[in-house]
Amino acid sequence: MKNLRSKKTLLLSGALLLFVTGCTKVTDGSGKVLPDKIIQLSTTLNGILKSESWFSAFFVYPLAQAINYLAPIVGVGLAIGAVTIIIKLLTLTFTVKSTVASQKMNVIQPELKKIQDKYADRKDDASKMAMGQEMQALYAKNNINPFGTILITFIQLPIILAMYQAVQRSSAVVNGTILGASLQVSPLTGMKNGTIVYFVIYILMGVFQFLSLKMPTWLGERSHKKTAKHHDEPKKKASNSMNTMMYSSLVLIMFLSISWPTAMSLYWLVSAVAQVAQTLYIQWRYIDKAEGAK
Repeated sequence: MKNLRSKKTLLLSGALLLFVTGCTKVTDGSGKVLPDKIIQLSTTLNGILKSESWFSAFFVYPLAQAINYLAPIVGVGLAIGAVTIIIKLLTLTFTVKSTVASQKMNVIQPELKKIQDKYADRKDDASKMAMGQEMQALYAKNNINPFGTILITFIQLPIILAMYQAVQRSSAVVNGTILGASLQVSPLTGMKNGTIVYFVIYILMGVFQFLSLKMPTWLGERSHKKTAKHHDEPKKKASNSMNTMMYSSLVLIMFLSISWPTAMSLYWLVSAVAQVAQTLYIQWRYIDKAEGAK
């Protein structure tokens, strides 16, 4: 299990490094978007390819142009929301696989713990190999790909980074407002000025981010109460670990978002609302129905 976690960490670190190095600096020291980095409807893909990275051309540019195109039709706030929802729909298949795999992993945690305990004091290579084989057999029995639980992360990572730059660089956002409030102003600055819109967006974003992170745990506990009766201790430890990760993620998002342009807070809000709806749909369509059919 430690080996699996180390592989996940290595892969995630490599992916983060890859996409971060593909990003382009678009703001000055004060956080204001550089004039030549603003993407307008007249900006061409060829122009981006000539002057910037492949990441900007194939990830940031399409999202920024989608916002630019929709903003005059539905308003910049709804344009950001519409692009976010489109992204969720495009990645739905991968999210379903990842969510179902995560739920299955939660179910077999007690059995995994038994295997790990069985070999806890046996450090020779033969025992490690035997433990790995037993764990692999358990995965196969339950039709689980352990790497399926991190699949969605590799898909979301470049999209999150691209959307962050897209809402910064889209001319519709740079010049846009929501209920009269500039989307380029950070929630912190807006709240200092006493503008209610910034309070509402930031607070709602925090609430729905919490719900989107916590809901899979709530649904998992509801779905597997019967199996949890006999494995309270392993479940409790796993739950504590998940809660620590969840709250750490939430604190990080809230900390970063308060100084980012409000357009990003709006993106995180819409994304979290869509995530809650998506989680409920997946639970109903792919997990509850599957368990009811057994």
